[in-house]
Amino acid sequence: MKHSNIAIFVPHNGCPHACTFCNQREITGQSYQPTPQDVENAIATSRKFSDTQNTEIAFFGGSFTAIPREYMLSLLKAASPYVLSGEFYGIRLSTRPDCINEEILDILKSHGVTSIELGTQSMCDDVLTANKRGHTVQDSIDSSLLIKKYGFSLGLQMMTGLYQSSDEKDMYTAQKIAELQPDTVRIYPTIVMRGTELYDLYKNGSYIPQTLETAVPLCADILRFFEARNINVIRLGLHDSESLKENMVAGAYHPSFRELCESRIIFDNTLKILSEQNITDGNIVFSVNPKSVSRFVGQKKSNLQRLQKMGITPTIHQDNTLSKYEVAVNKKL
Repeated sequence: MKHSNIAIFVPHNGCPHACTFCNQREITGQSYQPTPQDVENAIATSRKFSDTQNTEIAFFGGSFTAIPREYMLSLLKAASPYVLSGEFYGIRLSTRPDCINEEILDILKSHGVTSIELGTQSMCDDVLTANKRGHTVQDSIDSSLLIKKYGFSLGLQMMTGLYQSSDEKDMYTAQKIAELQPDTVRIYPTIVMRGTELYDLYKNGSYIPQTLETAVPLCADILRFFEARNINVIRLGLHDSESLKENMVAGAYHPSFRELCESRIIFDNTLKILSEQNITDGNIVFSVNPKSVSRFVGQKKSNLQRLQKMGITPTIHQDNTLSKYEVAVNKKL
């Protein structure tokens, strides 16, 4: 069964730091703080449309364990009866690495929380400091180990293209995250939003943001790295929203960013097999998994056009035995 979430946004509330890149209100598209009744309403709606036993009630958008304690408890108490009764799978929440301790985890465990995501963002202390994250790499490590010790599902979130970061530092971050063996990962390329310190750094030339052309190959490599280690990447790229598009001024955003990265992976594999077989031109039949045809073709047929510029005229054959990114050359016509 496919896992799903009931997403309840608690925007910005609770976060004790103003990171250079953050304008949480614009990212979530709202500033309204949900009430326990809102939680009840969301659950009632979800009952009509989802397989509740495979659904988590998810508190996203801020640092959930840093919001005022009574408010946090009121939201948990609204959700927990549906989890403790077995009707819903659990509760998922996101928070900061420095807002986790044993007392908090005891509270979360007793209210049916099953998954905790940490906004690690980078595993380089100089990058964290430059972006005013207010926590250290060691905080991320300690909190991750404690979360796993308590038996929660661990999710880690990272960002690429942060101020003072680099492709090498971003790949290092992926490597250090993998060492913590999280159950899930989210990868977010940095975007520049109006009203942030990063916007000022961008305007004065101190920060050069990633573009799609630079972010896609990097994030494709990171995606491939995590998947090779059986770490589930549950999100790649920011969610699409009108507010995001209205307030973003630069950065690597695309509503189908993951598809671009997966398409890049399969194209790289195509080039590899062509090189191995010393094929440089001609009419070539490529075999791919039926579910990967769109990845092979690429957005707006970009991969096909690249092959054609190389002198190769591709024909696509579907083969159920091939894996998601696997490409085979059937024959040369």
